[in-house]
Amino acid sequence: MKLIINDLQEEVLFKLLGKHENVIILSENTPIHHCIGCFGCWVKTPAYCIIQDSFASMGPQIAACDEIILISKCTYGGYSPFVKNVLDRSIGYIHPDFTIRKGEMHHKSRYPEQISMTAHFYGEDITPEEKSTASHLVEANGLNLNTKKNQVFFYKQPEEMKGRIL
Repeated sequence: MKLIINDLQEEVLFKLLGKHENVIILSENTPIHHCIGCFGCWVKTPAYCIIQDSFASMGPQIAACDEIILISKCTYGGYSPFVKNVLDRSIGYIHPDFTIRKGEMHHKSRYPEQISMTAHFYGEDITPEEKSTASHLVEANGLNLNTKKNQVFFYKQPEEMKGRIL
């Protein structure tokens, strides 16, 4: 199963995806509360956010997938506010204890399976510096989430993604 976290309008996304199966889609049309940094997803309700909205079970939802697909406007070399918020609310996917990975300290994996992560950034005037920052961000997020494979793509317009997402 694939999990798509995106900031596109629903009609634009469905034009890009075409026919799709075994896909969970998270879009801005679902209200989301901001992470409050309480770490309840680590200590009070392991893997589950204590904020009760549609994003409370992001940890298990990610664990049920084999790939996370991020579709985001490139915002100063990072994700759009919605995509960033969903990723913030996904911290329960990892364990609060630490391990050494690639010579750096990172959180342990809560789930045994490794997932892949693909990021599709779009924007008219993405600078080379923003592309570099975004690529490093996806790599760092992948290392934190202990992904097995990361890919990053850049487009001027979302329509250029057609046939390249799934």
